[in-house]
This record gives sequence, structure tokens and C-alpha cells, in this order.
Amino acid sequence: MGYKFLLVKNKVRKFKKILKVDGDKSISIRWLLLASQAIGVSKAKNLLRSEDVLSAIECLKKLGIKIKLSQQKCIIYGRGINGFKFKKNLILNAGNSGTVGRLILPLLIKSPFKIKIIGDKSLSRRDFSRVIDPLNKIGVKFFPKGKKRLPISILGSNYLRPIDYFEKRGSAQCKTSVMLASLNTPGEMRIFAQRSRNHTELMFKNLKMPITVKKKGEIDFIKTSRPDKLSSFNLDIPGDISSSAFFIALTILSKNSYLILKNINLNPSRLGIIKILNKMGAGIKTKNIKLNKGEKCGDIIVKSNKKLKAINCPSNLNSSAIDEFLIIFLIAARSKGISYFKNLSELNKKESPRLKLGSKILNMIGIKTKLTKNSIKIYGNPNINLNKNYEIKNYLKDHRIMAMCTIAALTLGGKWKIYDPESINTSFPSFIKILKTSFGVKFK
Repeated sequence: MGYKFLLVKNKVRKFKKILKVDGDKSISIRWLLLASQAIGVSKAKNLLRSEDVLSAIECLKKLGIKIKLSQQKCIIYGRGINGFKFKKNLILNAGNSGTVGRLILPLLIKSPFKIKIIGDKSLSRRDFSRVIDPLNKIGVKFFPKGKKRLPISILGSNYLRPIDYFEKRGSAQCKTSVMLASLNTPGEMRIFAQRSRNHTELMFKNLKMPITVKKKGEIDFIKTSRPDKLSSFNLDIPGDISSSAFFIALTILSKNSYLILKNINLNPSRLGIIKILNKMGAGIKTKNIKLNKGEKCGDIIVKSNKKLKAINCPSNLNSSAIDEFLIIFLIAARSKGISYFKNLSELNKKESPRLKLGSKILNMIGIKTKLTKNSIKIYGNPNINLNKNYEIKNYLKDHRIMAMCTIAALTLGGKWKIYDPESINTSFPSFIKILKTSFGVKFK
């Protein structure tokens, strides 16, 4: 990117734009992993080119999967279920990606050799017990025994058994890990999961995997079992709503502005941000809705809004907005009244302790908060207009902290120096380019 830091000292000018954003990260990574287990050639358009996705590609290449990546598409030459070429002393680097780290493990459960999984400093601080424990019960061994963080080594087994798995936190990664393990496990895997994003379930159905999903309240009861084979499949990946969230906020918090985001993933399990912001009076609309291999996609229409109101956010929306809460907090800072967000301890288990850092950043710009281990109250100020100097550093290179602060700088005023801007490459490498080319933002 070429920047040691971004210097932002001017608000964005009013705009009326139509915009496309990068492909959905969750879908991109899941397509890569499942296409590697299919027989034959699979192709994807609009695959996200973020560092997390590239980490997944490099892991698969080390496991013997041939992948061709061009500007237009990605091609995978799948080798079938358990078709990896396992080698001695293999090391797989998940980089910064919790998704890659947690979802590559269940595809290794037949490895006859120990495979070491490593990650960067941030990922190595994160808890992997939620996928290690169920894989242990399936019959897999991890070394050193009892360790719950990376680096860690996995040794597969030929004596695997299905389990009943209870996922109580609303983590799609943990649920998906057990689902992927079913590809190589005899019998029926039964999963009782707190509702979360369901991209894996939709892909399984699209691939005609043996899967049933029954909903009861906020719990999904999922049954899945090993298929005879997976056939290759093509996918046109829609835009990422988590990336879109930054431009949604940019529009809402700017003056006299209007934005259409084209062909965005509108999976109901990802729409928490739209539901929450509309409860706050944002008036976000969707149109041109269509189905793409089971995934709902469409356009998002956003306008500036001066009359935002506080929210007592329903906890049942948490899982569907878990990656977008930082930007929601920023909008709450400009809303009238006291917003309350609860049962959010999961935020502190991300790339950084987002609940704590989000509160710290709001305090820095003069917004009062009350913070607990799993909740935050935000005392909004609709008239906030910043004119001081702000420096953002030591935030563990969390891509969403970086983007939140950039949007704050462009909408609330002040002079901001934001360090480690390359951190955004984890999930949204074109973020700065879009701000420069589509919105005329000048960074020093």
C-alpha cells in the first residue's frame, strides 16, 4: 500500500454513487475449501483477493491442490474428498485468518502425518479450543496435548466417529468445522447450533450433500453425513456486506449523500446491520433481490440521515451483525439518546478486543460510554463535530478498527493519523482505492 500511516484531515464531500465491493470473504473461503474436496474443475468469479483468502489458497496448494488465479476468475482442480497429498513435516500458515485456521483443521482429520498450523501474532492469541475439542471427540489428536492456541499440530486417524455437537455461542466457524469434518467421518453428525450465518449449509445443499436443517427458536438442528463424492461447482461470488458496512456508514453520516451498492450478499443470517440501523431510523432499502446458488443477493440503497435515534439492541441480532458492530457503534455515537448493546463478549475474541477498543476510540473523540465485559452503553451526540488531532496505533492491526477510524475521520472531522493501514488487506484490499477513486478522498 505504501503508507506507514494514513493522514485524513478533510471530511468527504457530498456524493451520489453506484458502487461494487469485493467478493464476500466467508463465501470465498468456503468455496475454496469445498472446491478442493470436489472432483474436477471448479471456477469462481469475483473471488475476494484479501490476505485471508490468499492464505487459504496457499494452504491448499501445500496440500497438493492445483489452483489458477487470474484477474477474472479462480480455477481449482479438485482431487475429491480426502484427496490432499499429505507430507511429513508440513506447515500450513493461516496468517491472520481465524476462518482459515479453524476450517482447514477438519479437512486434515485423515492425515497420517502430523501437520502444523501456524498464524500471525494476532491469530496465535485467539482461542482454538472450540474447534479442537469437538475434533478431539471425533478421534483426532492434537499436539502438544491440551494446548488451545496456535501453533498446534494435528494428527489424523482412520478410526473416526460422529458426535453430537452443541454450539452455544453463535459461531459459524465452529459449526462449520464440525460440518466439514463430516466429509471424512462415517455415520451421522448431529449439530445443535445457536443460529449464525449459514453459508456452509447452503453450499452443502447446493452440492447435494446429505444434510437436513430444522429450526427451533434460535437453535438450528443440523444433521449431515459423508457423501459418496462431491461434484465440481462454479460460483459467482456476491459482494461482501461486511465491507459494504463501511460505505453504508460513510453515506449515513455524510451530508446530502446517496449510495447504491450493487449485487451484495443479503443472506438473512448477515442482515443484522441493516435491521439494527433501520431500528435507529437509517431507512436503508434493498431491491433487485435474486437467488444465487441458494444465497440471496441484491442492491442496497442508502441515504444521509440527520435524525438517527438510539437503540436497545436485541441480542438475537448479535450473530447476524457480529463483524459490523464497530461501525454500528460509530453510528450510535451520532445518534440521539443512549444506545445499549449487550451479550457481546464474542467481540473481544476477534482480531482485537473490539468491545474494549471500540469504547476506547469513542471515548477519545468525546463520546461517553459505559463498558462491561459483554456490554456497552453509548451516549450519542447528534451534533458531534471534531476539530482535534487523533492518533490511532497499537490496535493489533485489526482491519475493522482501521476502517472504522477512517470512516470516523471522513464524516466527523478532525485530523487523524491512522497507523498500519495495510491491515485492511486482511479482508478488503480495495478499501483505500475505492475511497480515492470513487469518493475523491485524498490521503497524505
